[in-house]
Amino acid sequence: MNKLMTIAELQSRTEAELRGLFRQATLALALTAHNTPERRNSLATLENISRTIALAPGRGL
Repeated sequence: MNKLMTIAELQSRTEAELRGLFRQATLALALTAHNTPERRNSLATLENISRTIALAPGRGL
């Protein structure tokens, strides 16, 4: 998963889906080289997933 996922894309997902995506993005991040677009996308996706989980009503890390 090296596609950048936006908060808008993530808002319709369930918490279980978001947590699964977080795990996938974490694993993808581990496979990226430093200072590459793929790594930046993985980091941004992880941040967006975390924010979506934290900001949704009734959810939190």
